Amino acid sequence: MEAQKVLVAGATGYLGQYLVNELKKRDYWVRVLIRKESQRSKFDLVDDFFVGQITDPETIKGVADGIDWVFSTVGITRQKDGLTYMDVDYQGNINLLNEAEKSGVKAFEYISAINGQKLRYLKIFEAKEKFVDELKSSGLRYCVLRPNGYFSDMGDFLEMAKGGRVYLFGDGNYKLNPIDGEDLAKVCVDKMISGEEEADIGGPDVLSQNEIAKLALDAWNKPVKISHFPDWIRTFTIWILRTFTSSKTYGPFEFFLTAMAEDNVAPQYGEKHLKDYYSSKTNSKKK
Repeated sequence: MEAQKVLVAGATGYLGQYLVNELKKRDYWVRVLIRKESQRSKFDLVDDFFVGQITDPETIKGVADGIDWVFSTVGITRQKDGLTYMDVDYQGNINLLNEAEKSGVKAFEYISAINGQKLRYLKIFEAKEKFVDELKSSGLRYCVLRPNGYFSDMGDFLEMAKGGRVYLFGDGNYKLNPIDGEDLAKVCVDKMISGEEEADIGGPDVLSQNEIAKLALDAWNKPVKISHFPDWIRTFTIWILRTFTSSKTYGPFEFFLTAMAEDNVAPQYGEKHLKDYYSSKTNSKKK
């Protein structure tokens, strides 16, 4: 079932911008939901803009009118504006889903994250997977994708490596395969076209944390220096953060520190490599 008109929510984010570009390459008519008029300048090829706050249902009335497919990458990693995961990842997407249902949208794709369904006890996934439950029961054709981290998420390794040493918890042998945003955008569209309901998505290279650390150090032309902290420090850090800070503060760290303590390997897609991503980032900063 092909679409003629597509709405992208979360279009100004890392994945959202790639998704808009991919849809336009394939000649879809694209509307983007933006929070303020000034964000129009981020896009060159968009067919229509709708200005509204996804957390305020009154401001997005009619956002899905005339739309065949909705893509939502809406979610917060580092929380701002006093909003919680439940405010944005859950309720914001519920507001969008309600509009999609009212407007007779044919299909809705939502981007969660790998292992979300088994890590619901984490604040970030509690909200995301609660929305997934609602989407599945909506009656709309749905597609839920759970990517295994973006290249941009691997920036913490690169930032540490700039100082000449990367710090890891445990032995650093847990593996993952993050994916580039441009590659992931292609998969998003392909999966919507194929009608697949759920899929984990990873990049082409399965790497251990030690290997990622080495790539980051190599990108800065630094000698390989990796320090391994005992894993109890990681679990104690999570406990401290949960006990003495709010979910707005500990949520991103809880997610990151938990993900670092197990393998996160998803089916492999894409053509872009983390090594090249790191090189492009360091080359631009060296100039």
